[in-house]
Amino acid sequence: MKAFRAISVLLLVLCPHSGTAQKATSGSVPEAAGPGAGPLRDEDWSSISIPHSPLKGAPPLVAERDEYPTFVREMIELDWRPADPIHLFLILPKGQPKPPVILYLYSFPSDTDRFLDDDFCKFLAQDGFAAAGFVSALTGQRYHNRPLKEWFISELQESVGSSVHDVQMILNYLAGRGDVDTTRAGMFGEGSGAAIAILAAAADPRIKALDLVDPWGDWPDWLATSTLVPGDERADYLKPEFLKRVAPLDPVEWFGKVKVPIRLQYLSEPLVTPQLARERIAAAAPPQAKVISYKDAVAQYKAAKLKFFDWAKDQLRPAAGQDMRGR
Repeated sequence: MKAFRAISVLLLVLCPHSGTAQKATSGSVPEAAGPGAGPLRDEDWSSISIPHSPLKGAPPLVAERDEYPTFVREMIELDWRPADPIHLFLILPKGQPKPPVILYLYSFPSDTDRFLDDDFCKFLAQDGFAAAGFVSALTGQRYHNRPLKEWFISELQESVGSSVHDVQMILNYLAGRGDVDTTRAGMFGEGSGAAIAILAAAADPRIKALDLVDPWGDWPDWLATSTLVPGDERADYLKPEFLKRVAPLDPVEWFGKVKVPIRLQYLSEPLVTPQLARERIAAAAPPQAKVISYKDAVAQYKAAKLKFFDWAKDQLRPAAGQDMRGR
């Protein structure tokens, strides 16, 4: 992936964080401009569903493909919004014609470096599963051409709403490829990624299992007390107009509507998500959700040794007697 690393550095040089940005208003995205960009006038960040007219943009670009003994890794550039390309890392197991796929979305401000780790990719692809990793809006390589005052929390409606749409668009892209089974898709989400995963699962029935770690949510309480919110900005995020914009994207409101198997894990000590918000998110979980709260770091370590990511794979395995191979 050396070529992609060089491209990423070049993009950061050409698109510094301190560049100017054209702000969208009222939860709408301006119409795209430039060759290969499609119209985005129908995208509504307050809705968890993608527009009736699917987002369209430049054709997908496979920037790099690397083969290893047990898996193949592709870095694909997906582009359905102006100046917001998504770098999708797709890890495909060898010897599995049409594997189930699990989407991995980590919390802001995590980047995609972990998907450049060969051992980690090998681990994700073992047992015949594909993995798809990316970052949410205004995160990592997707944060550029914005004034520094605009960031994930200040633009929370955009950050969450557009990322929920991205999950559905990525599933559309994967379904169109034909080499993974999106009828057996799962999603792992951590922090803000877990909040996005809850909303995406409520919107898209292709997600058949949801594995969550410490999701954000319960926005009024989260914004009022989260340690991630700077003290000098907090008052702005507690204003009625800000809370009104993010209310339709509160995982607490949608969690009970998710019908698939769910594992909800809480780490030993609240970090970004305050205890009250944790309790309200857990209380909103549907009856089938398995809620696990680790009492200390030792318990977390023991859980990690018990193949942390295998739970989602177990939910997507075919019933006894069925074949895992593509149908």
